[in-house]
Amino acid sequence: MTEREEGAAALRSGRPDGGSADPGGSRRPEPPAPRTAPDDTRPRPQHVDTDGSADPSPGLPGRAAPVPVAPGPDPGSARLRFVGAATRRIARGIDLEEIVLGLCRSVVPAFADAILVYLRDPLPVGDEQPVEPFQLRLRRSDLDAAAPGVPPLPGPADLVEVAHMGALSEVLRGVRPVFGDTLAARGALSELLGKGTTPPPGRRSIIAPLRGRRRVTGVVVLLRGAEREPYERDDLLVSAQLATHTALGIDKAVIYRREAYISNELQRTMLPESLPQPTGVRLASRYLPAAESARVGGDWYDAIPLPGSRVALVVGDVMGHSVTSAAIMGQLRTATQTLAGLDLPPQEVLHHLDEQAQRLGEERMATCLYAVYDPIASRLTLANAGHPPPVLLGQDGTCQVLHVPPGAPIGVGGTVFEPVELDVPPGSTLMLYTDGLVESRLCDVSTGIERLRARLAATAALTGPGHPPPLEPLCDEVLDVLDPGTRDDDIALLAARLDGIAPSSAAQWQLDPRTSAPREARRHARAALAGWGLDDLSDAVELLVSEVVTNAIRYARRPVTLRLVHTDRVRCEVVDDVPQLPRLRRAGPADEGGRGMFLVNRVARDWGAERLSAGKVVWFEI
Repeated sequence: MTEREEGAAALRSGRPDGGSADPGGSRRPEPPAPRTAPDDTRPRPQHVDTDGSADPSPGLPGRAAPVPVAPGPDPGSARLRFVGAATRRIARGIDLEEIVLGLCRSVVPAFADAILVYLRDPLPVGDEQPVEPFQLRLRRSDLDAAAPGVPPLPGPADLVEVAHMGALSEVLRGVRPVFGDTLAARGALSELLGKGTTPPPGRRSIIAPLRGRRRVTGVVVLLRGAEREPYERDDLLVSAQLATHTALGIDKAVIYRREAYISNELQRTMLPESLPQPTGVRLASRYLPAAESARVGGDWYDAIPLPGSRVALVVGDVMGHSVTSAAIMGQLRTATQTLAGLDLPPQEVLHHLDEQAQRLGEERMATCLYAVYDPIASRLTLANAGHPPPVLLGQDGTCQVLHVPPGAPIGVGGTVFEPVELDVPPGSTLMLYTDGLVESRLCDVSTGIERLRARLAATAALTGPGHPPPLEPLCDEVLDVLDPGTRDDDIALLAARLDGIAPSSAAQWQLDPRTSAPREARRHARAALAGWGLDDLSDAVELLVSEVVTNAIRYARRPVTLRLVHTDRVRCEVVDDVPQLPRLRRAGPADEGGRGMFLVNRVARDWGAERLSAGKVVWFEI
């Protein structure tokens, strides 16, 4: 028997155990009369109070004589059983709708023939003070169709304005449930049920305010039909218990919903809104939360453009599922971007992340895989901090799990991260993921990785050798490796198609920091553009190269690097050993300098400057 059936049976039968009469129709034997001692056969005097009522405790002072209890219904025990079953059902809900539904299903038809639940609109959150005056919105109305004499529903107002000195406001300020036959309650029912609806006469309605965290969050209206016994005074206590547990549950649900909203927003802002489009690399990504009850997690991914047309590919997983995990993830992701901007090797990036995690506090651990891809050299450098290994899908359809020394997670401390370098054929696909994709309650990590490798190989076989599958459909196929019903963790997935850049489309020179360097830079740029058939861009590129190189050699003490890359655009990078970044400013009419970066900003399609571990790089595209 369910809790609802149990409570309803208890109220209908009035028996402490909620049982029913003998189905065979025979009466159960009555218990034998208590035997008394011979000297107790004489009648005892009964004490009568001044009001004429009999004293239930006659005899000696301070001693109560046993009073036989006749077999029959026990309304008090039935009410307790009903309240216990109803409150357990209400307490099970974690969502607002579940709590309201639990109240309605428990009350109708066991305790009422109809129920209306009104809640504040909007509901206050936490210690937030609600505004006055406020509105009540009808969230749910349940009616027992077999109960006559109940006002027809839906007839109540969907939105009720609570006037400051109105009848409804007076009832809500009273906090305690009241019968609907009082003057204030009749006015409140008229506001809630609608002016065209007549409340049931007598004590066939109860108004129970919902009060949580020292404020009213709503109101419940309980109605009984004409063919049912009216409410008794003890029913007000039952209504108060139901209202209290419902109000506390609503507060819990609102706070949980607010926390979930904050967590989701935090998670969303921590993940990249869009992926960059680096030269020679195509990217796709996915993120899936673990479940409705644990939406936020610490998984993240990132793609960071680096000097020399390189790109850093990152995937990480902070342990735990909470707002704290998401906050730590955001700090580590920000630190990763800063370290990547310094153009540090992968093992150094992980080393500094390990130190940063230790500064955040104890047990702030995470796993991370950091890879740098050079599209010109078609070379991949990886370092791992306790993360599952990546999978590489070749253009010919072969699929392999890359063996990268796992190392210890970030935050452990004192760990040496070993880098791995390997050549990657153009057209290969690198798949980075978190353990939520390959591990569940029913699948260990090694089995999940093998399933992932097999799924990638099977998907590549559909398009055939030399035709790698498109990235977006490939990501969707990968997400089906694990059964969603057995998945316990969130998933971050980053897929990179490593197309590469042909060596003939890149050129690089070293220029000594002397006055002839700008002239040499213009000559190298003109020759490279002529070889690519881009003579029409020669004037603009020469002008900008000359300005950037001039700024570099003014303070540089070591050779300056000039690099040109030709893809769908021409990208120029100038690297020197001076950490100060150039700034854009407008030169005055009498100034001899200060116009170089202004020209770059006006002519180039895009430009920027970034600090390196030793110096800086200034780049522009045209």
